Amino acid sequence: MNLHRLDLVSLSLFALVVRTGSISKGAELAHLAVGAASKRIADLETAIGTELFERHSRGITLTAAGEALKQHAQRILNDVDLMTADMSDYAAGVVGVVRMWANTSAVTQFLPSDIAEFIAANPEIRIELEEQDSEQVALAVVDGNADFGIMADQMPTFGLQTMVYRQDHLVLVVPRNHPLARQQSVAFNDALEFDFVSLSRNTSLAKRLQAATSDAGGRLKLRIQVRSFDAMCLMVAAGLGIAVLPDAAVSPHLRSMHLHRIPLAEDWAHRELLICARDFKALPKPARLLVNHLTRATPDMALAG
Repeated sequence: MNLHRLDLVSLSLFALVVRTGSISKGAELAHLAVGAASKRIADLETAIGTELFERHSRGITLTAAGEALKQHAQRILNDVDLMTADMSDYAAGVVGVVRMWANTSAVTQFLPSDIAEFIAANPEIRIELEEQDSEQVALAVVDGNADFGIMADQMPTFGLQTMVYRQDHLVLVVPRNHPLARQQSVAFNDALEFDFVSLSRNTSLAKRLQAATSDAGGRLKLRIQVRSFDAMCLMVAAGLGIAVLPDAAVSPHLRSMHLHRIPLAEDWAHRELLICARDFKALPKPARLLVNHLTRATPDMALAG
C-alpha cells in the first residue's frame, strides 16, 4: 500500500464521486475533465491496493474498502476545513472576507438590511455576495467557491449541513383589473387557465411552480421567462401574464405598478430559506459571525466562535 501517493485533491474528488454516485458528476463538481478524474480515482485505487467502486451500467457503488475510505476521507477533509478556519483567525490585514452566495429570494427580500446591520457592527469584515440559483448556490459551497450559501428548501443539498434562515410566503400576482383580483384567496388550479410569467426553469421558484402544476394535474401556460422579480412584476403590470412571487418581493411594487396580490391556498406556498455549509463549525471566524447574525442566534445557540 503506497499511502504517500494520497493527496487532498484526489480525496476531495473521491468524496464528490461518492456524494453524486457518478465519476462524471464528481469530475464536474471538482472542475476536472472526466478522463483526469478517472485517472485520479485509478491512481487512488492503486495507492490503496484495492478497488473502491463496483462499476456497472447504472453507475457505481462502493466496495467495502470504498466505504472505509469514505469515513476516513470525510474526517480528513473536515480536519482540513477546521485547520483553515483556525488559521484564518490569525490572518493579517483585513480581519476577514466572507464569500457568500444566495438565491434571488434571499437577496431581494432579506439580505440587504441584514448585511447592512452586520457591516455597521463589523466594518473590518468584507462580504462578497453573489446572486445565483439555489442549486448553483449549493454547488458553490460544495466545491469551495463560497464559504456558505442561502438557498430554497426542497432543492438538492448535496449532503451539506443546513439551518433555517427565514420563511417566506408565495402569492399570486395579477393586474388590479384581472378577473381573479376580486378573490380573497385562490386555489392554484383555478389560476392555471391563465398565462404565466416566471423565472428561468432552473430556479427553485420555477421548479416549485412546475411541481405544483403537476400535483394539480394541470398544464402551466408559461408565456414569458425573465431573470428577476422586478421584470416579472413589469410583465404582469403590462398584462402579459400572472405570476407567483414571494410576498415581500412584490410588496414594494403593488402601488406603483397597479398590481394585486392574492394568497395561495396550498401548503407549498410556504417556503423556508436555508443557510447551507459544508461544516458550520469549520467556517472561518468572519463567516461564523455572519451566520450567527443572519440566524439571530441566542448565546446558547450561537455557532462556536
